[in-house]
Amino acid sequence: MGRTYHIIKYLCLLAWTTFVVFPFLWALSTSFKDANAVTSGARYIPWVEFEPSVQGWTSLFASGSQGINIVTPFLNSASVTLLASIVSLGLGTLAAYGLSRFSYKAGFIKNADITFFFISQRIMPPIVLAIPFFLMLKEIQALDTIFGLVIVYVALLLPIAVWVMTDFFASIPKELDEMAMIDGCTPIGAFFRVVLPNSTAGLVVAGMFCLIFGWNDFFFAFILTFTETQLLPVASVSLNSSVTPWRSLSAFALISVTPLALIAIVVERFMSRGSLAGAIR
Repeated sequence: MGRTYHIIKYLCLLAWTTFVVFPFLWALSTSFKDANAVTSGARYIPWVEFEPSVQGWTSLFASGSQGINIVTPFLNSASVTLLASIVSLGLGTLAAYGLSRFSYKAGFIKNADITFFFISQRIMPPIVLAIPFFLMLKEIQALDTIFGLVIVYVALLLPIAVWVMTDFFASIPKELDEMAMIDGCTPIGAFFRVVLPNSTAGLVVAGMFCLIFGWNDFFFAFILTFTETQLLPVASVSLNSSVTPWRSLSAFALISVTPLALIAIVVERFMSRGSLAGAIR
């Protein structure tokens, strides 16, 4: 019975791994095909079923009729996502610490209601927020700018940081703060010198979520930018034509997912060392 269980378990793991990995292998194979190989049926093995070509990759770094240059959109996406994630993580960590350590009350509104208010910002459909964001950025002349996108992304990512860090700080005993204050620390000093150094796991998880959500956003990047500032998800629209360039889109997808794969590897290293114990519950 035990042997049968292990066989079934490994078969299920193999099936799931194949299900997850196959799209990446297909994209990698397609990105090196020429136009004829893409449209001539299922061919997966280079040099055996088709002759490899790098034109799908070079078209992403060309200009004009030869393709599009994704270097600037890639750097724009990296800048907006990184800046918005850092600001959201900083503000969210401070807000989460206050909500987990102090009691607030205004009428019937308490800590749990304030926390829910932050999280509820992610519940609203994006289309509901699009017009207010558009009018706000137009008023401050920040439409189609990196600065404007950072403001919007901070508003979108802040609830995630507050949610993760509030839950994490709740798992840290308040006695640590009290002992630090007995030793002469102020509440702010206790936060920076005692609580924050023990919150690496929560910061990594919250940062990971912020980076992923920020990097993958298409809707607001599409609505709030025109020609001056273009992010990577919006740049993919430029690849569309009367004939879908599958090889270029496959190469584009692999480039887009690479930063997220690197983030996953870093987080996995933390988890393998037990550094994220208690961060994900």
